Amino acid sequence: MAERTIRIGSAHGLHARPAKLFTQEVSAVGVPVTIAKGDGAAVNAASILAVIALGIDHGDEVTLTTESADTGVLDRLEALLVADHDA
Repeated sequence: MAERTIRIGSAHGLHARPAKLFTQEVSAVGVPVTIAKGDGAAVNAASILAVIALGIDHGDEVTLTTESADTGVLDRLEALLVADHDA
């Protein structure tokens, strides 16, 4: 199991476009991943509706958790979350 806390880089947070890119990448990694905003409940990171419902804004910290011991999975997802997709 691996876990990582990441600060969101998109200027407008995880709205539709960056959330779509993120959830597509989660689906592509092929292992279960959850995302939680702050101390909130974790949701399925492959679900665009669940991710958008978290209301994640620029600068918010989220925690990704996966059952995979391969930290490369979290590296790929972190790269998407720290990038500003609104620039």
